[in-house]
Amino acid sequence: MSNSASQWGSPTASRRALLIHGMTMCSDSWEGIAQRLVAEGFFVIAPNLLGHGGRRCTDYQISDFAEDLRPYFALDTSYDVIIGHSFGCLMTLLLLPFLPKTKETTVILVDPPVDRTEVQVVGYQNLFLEWTADVKTAEEHMAENPAWSRRDCVLRTLGIAIVDPNTVEVFRRNKSWSFSGLLKNIPPHVKITVLASDPKFGTNFLENIPCDVERLNAKALIGISHWIQYECPDAIMDAIPLPRTKL
Repeated sequence: MSNSASQWGSPTASRRALLIHGMTMCSDSWEGIAQRLVAEGFFVIAPNLLGHGGRRCTDYQISDFAEDLRPYFALDTSYDVIIGHSFGCLMTLLLLPFLPKTKETTVILVDPPVDRTEVQVVGYQNLFLEWTADVKTAEEHMAENPAWSRRDCVLRTLGIAIVDPNTVEVFRRNKSWSFSGLLKNIPPHVKITVLASDPKFGTNFLENIPCDVERLNAKALIGISHWIQYECPDAIMDAIPLPRTKL
């Protein structure tokens, strides 16, 4: 298992959560969601993807990123909840076959780019280059995103500042990708919720999500951008089955 990961809560907690960040983020960027999960009795683990959190990137196929996370599923390690954001959603889907079949798992995909054209992937490549060439300060992020907390703005800046610039090769070597097929046959021990940003922000992530699939629910969050974990963390928490206090 990679030593490059963030952890919250007690390893002896009765429930476990795995959080997988997106491109140009880092494990610490999950701080807000992680603290909420700890308050609900979870032990939370968030690994840094290849090329992120100070790690180098030398393997550029999407499958390489997922394979790097395989140790988090060794020895039938199970999770009650797995949350992936953006590029991290692809890792989540590729790793579902390694979940123990005896454990029910809630999976939350936050704005998943499951099917992208070559033109769209080139657009992501250009964004990566733009973000890493001129790293914005936390203050600049706060000015552009008033709904974000200062903590989240600081962590957004941190993620970009320490990403390996060579990671852009992921977009150059995977010009188009299709992962929606992985949502058509969801294992019986897995339930998936897709939370998508408001299409008015430029991308309709729901258009490639299969309809009428058992154990798959999907919805768009009106007025919320790609950064759902910063702007609407309640939507993520609401998708997690939690014990309710009896009145």
